[in-house]
Amino acid sequence: MSTADHEDAPRASSLEVDEQAQHEAEARAQELLREHDTSSRFRTDLGLWAWVVGGLSVALTVFHLYTGIFGSRPSLIQGAIHLAGATSIIFLLYPAGKTAVRRSGKAGIPWWDAVLALVGLAVNLYIVVRYSHLTSNIVQIMGFETLDYVVATLGIVLTLEATRRCVGLPIVVIGLIAIGYSTLIVGQSWEDFAVGTFFTSRAGIFGTPIQVSSTFIFLFLLFAVVLIHTNIGALFNDLAFRLTGRFTGGPAKAAVAASGLQGMISGSSVANTVASGSFTIPLMKRARFRPHFAGAAEATASTGGQLMPPIMGAAAFIMAEYTGIPYNEIIVIAIIPAALYFLGVFTSVHFEAKRMRIQGIPASELPGWKSILSRLDLLAPLVIIVFMMLSGFSPARAALWGVAVAFALSFLRKSTRLSPTGIVKTLEAAARTALPVIAACATAGIVAGTVTGTGLGGRLGNAVIDIAQGNFILVLLMTMIVSLILGMGLPTTANYVVTATVAAPILVNNFDVPMIAAHMFVFFFGILADVTPPVCLAAYAGSGIAGSNPLKTGVTALRLAIAGFLIPFVFVLEPSLLLEGPISELIPVLVTVILGMVAIAAGLAGYFFADATRPERAVLIIGGVMMVYPSIIISLVGMALAAAVVIVQIVRRGRNRNDRDVAPATA
Repeated sequence: MSTADHEDAPRASSLEVDEQAQHEAEARAQELLREHDTSSRFRTDLGLWAWVVGGLSVALTVFHLYTGIFGSRPSLIQGAIHLAGATSIIFLLYPAGKTAVRRSGKAGIPWWDAVLALVGLAVNLYIVVRYSHLTSNIVQIMGFETLDYVVATLGIVLTLEATRRCVGLPIVVIGLIAIGYSTLIVGQSWEDFAVGTFFTSRAGIFGTPIQVSSTFIFLFLLFAVVLIHTNIGALFNDLAFRLTGRFTGGPAKAAVAASGLQGMISGSSVANTVASGSFTIPLMKRARFRPHFAGAAEATASTGGQLMPPIMGAAAFIMAEYTGIPYNEIIVIAIIPAALYFLGVFTSVHFEAKRMRIQGIPASELPGWKSILSRLDLLAPLVIIVFMMLSGFSPARAALWGVAVAFALSFLRKSTRLSPTGIVKTLEAAARTALPVIAACATAGIVAGTVTGTGLGGRLGNAVIDIAQGNFILVLLMTMIVSLILGMGLPTTANYVVTATVAAPILVNNFDVPMIAAHMFVFFFGILADVTPPVCLAAYAGSGIAGSNPLKTGVTALRLAIAGFLIPFVFVLEPSLLLEGPISELIPVLVTVILGMVAIAAGLAGYFFADATRPERAVLIIGGVMMVYPSIIISLVGMALAAAVVIVQIVRRGRNRNDRDVAPATA
């Protein structure tokens, strides 16, 4: 929420935050971020090494700006420079373990990490220097040199270690399993595996994920950093509170809207939960929402931000490469599923507020329209990006224009105006933000290369079909479970790469599911892992701010996100939800899905038009699921069940009202 004074609607007590309390909340938020988010566990006491880290970071960002403007280098060279900069910075910035810096007790970087950073830079730049040799026909005939094998081995080892430090151990374990499968089970020699993994742009470390990361993703991350500097988050908060704050459960609805908008920019469920939650969660608690519900609502909305076009997290760019569907079409296709997800969260919050009798915020205490309208220019970069991509421009070109417009807007206000030092820090921040994504893409490339290069994907697909005995719904459920399990330990990008190469082909090749539906299916569930117990990192972060029971917060977040677990099944069974087919098929599906989600949310919350009994809750949930299922007959039966509960509740509420009116006279 912006702390600036509004001329037309001064802040009232319900939206004011004590300055000391705000500082304490922000400090606690940073502590939680380092606890739950591996990418936030970087060194803060670099000493003189800060100049080296800053110089490398700025150089990496300038390289991507240069290639974005004047054109990318050959894919292997582009990827090698991309990974070289990231690997060297990671070893300087991230310690080997959580307590490594505390044990040292002094500023600076251990000599061994400096050596690893130098070697990480050298092995990747070796590709740039020896590019002609590595790609020559002579190498294909005569084979690689001993030095090539040594460099490739070092490159793989350092990539895995860098990924472990800034992303986490689970993805590294999966990468090691992939390496073991190729070398120990398939029987590929280490020499062939190493050079094939490290010296080719078709598979392995420099495969599709890194190619997309080095051309599109980095520029969009830079765009997000510059856009956040313009203080667009305060505009999102104020706009959300102005539009929704006065309604039933207003603080929670505003938090959902604001966090969804900010999550679209940040691309990280945990980071956005912590950043937004330090303000929204105390506000929801003050409005009498229970602590575990406040933490869950923030986590669920922040997680859904990655589903929101036009950014959709980094995985959407890789989806465009894997599916062959242009990114500008993907962001249009994703609008309805994302809108349905947030509609589900809104209805869940609404019925919880009705059951708890929580009212909205008085209009006089909300941000004023004059202040909001005076800052609408901050939305221009997003409008520019959407317009350019829908007009057929490349994502890289659209991102560059978005960066330029956001950069220009930062100079319109004194509070956001960038000094020369501020510009340098922004360039450095962009590189730091990209480090976990680059590392995840590199290691995920090893897994993807193994799956496609060894035929493992086909074997796993056949095994899944055999276990499910060819039952399509069981295959979908198993695919969902796999995506959720992987998502609990992998960042969104890596999770999508793995599931897109393993799980999505099962649906496409064996059940004729449209390509985009299969990929969106695994994409959704990979993201929803952040609010799925037992490892629901976003919910745990929200719990830490709310001071609630972590598992209870996770279970509540799962309930609030129930729409997200149903929507993927609907668009696989009925692809019209993804704009596949005529609009005449879309409208009835959309109507029944919306009605079904409302019924399910009411049943789970225990309130529709009045407090619901247990049988009424069961009927609402069953009827809602039937309405969501894309069959007109089944949906009509579900509508009848939900309608019966509605009639019963309306009659009961009217009877209770009459009893209250008669009571004084009787007395």
